[in-house]
Amino acid sequence: MQEQKKNYQKELEKILEKIGKEEQVPTLLLHSCCGPCSSYVMEYLSDFFRIAVFYFNPNITEEAEYRKRAEEQRHLIERMNEKLKYPVSFLEGDYDAHVFFDMAKGMEQLPEGGERCFRCYEMRLRRTAEEAKNRKMDFFTTTLSISPMKNAQKLNEIGQKLQEEYGVSYLFSDFKKKNGYKRSVELSGEYGLYRQDYCGCVFSKRDRNNSLQTE
Repeated sequence: MQEQKKNYQKELEKILEKIGKEEQVPTLLLHSCCGPCSSYVMEYLSDFFRIAVFYFNPNITEEAEYRKRAEEQRHLIERMNEKLKYPVSFLEGDYDAHVFFDMAKGMEQLPEGGERCFRCYEMRLRRTAEEAKNRKMDFFTTTLSISPMKNAQKLNEIGQKLQEEYGVSYLFSDFKKKNGYKRSVELSGEYGLYRQDYCGCVFSKRDRNNSLQTE
């Protein structure tokens, strides 16, 4: 019998309910893939956590594209902090696209959404877990599950594995639920954000271009 998939939104709500009853505000290291995806997550979680956004994305393989998205993230945080209960801080990881290419060796021809993407999830989440441990943060998680194109089940499985490995609690989530993705689109319009149509790597850009040519 196939194992039933967990409802990670309900898992998250249980954690938030518990936090809401406590006096101390926990810290969260939030890996972010981009400003638009982080918008709803910051709005949603900033009532419960002191958040530091960790921008670590060596999968964005064109440096100009990486810089554009990183600055968009930084500026969004500055603007949203005017409305958030607990201000969000920004932390940028090292950028070296060779880290991604080394990880992707032998998987260059795989389609989007497969094993190469899962390895990329783990690469970014592992670095986030390391940073969370070094900074003695209470939780870590990622904005990636807000995208309809990302596998929330796999993301949470990786997060749970890293939680056990690093001893930092992973915040289970599926941020696309409860109209999370829809709200991120609304916030992107409200703040005039740059919304990219591929994840950032040369392979996703290749697949995006191929799909456009066949339409």
